[in-house]
Amino acid sequence: MFDVGFWELCLVGLVSLLVIGPEKLPAAARVAGFWVGKTRNIVASVKAEIKEELQAEEMRQIIKEQSGLEEFKNALEEGTDTVKQVTSSINSLSGEVKKTDESK
Repeated sequence: MFDVGFWELCLVGLVSLLVIGPEKLPAAARVAGFWVGKTRNIVASVKAEIKEELQAEEMRQIIKEQSGLEEFKNALEEGTDTVKQVTSSINSLSGEVKKTDESK
């Protein structure tokens, strides 16, 4: 994120030593470290929440696609049932035709 090198850190340390003073510098460093750590934790938790939301949205889309597949499967089963009914009707009609042909 930030491109901070060794010399930049040394410059920040020297300026803070001059501005804050050697007595208060360790306490100020602890407070700064505390707030940096707290900020990192907040950023990490926000990233985790965003990741969870994205995963939840992906799951919703998968479920939506699966429901579409269920509708297709139901339509296919209805078509299969219709074909079976037509086949049985044709078989019964062919049986009747054979009976009428034999009786002649």
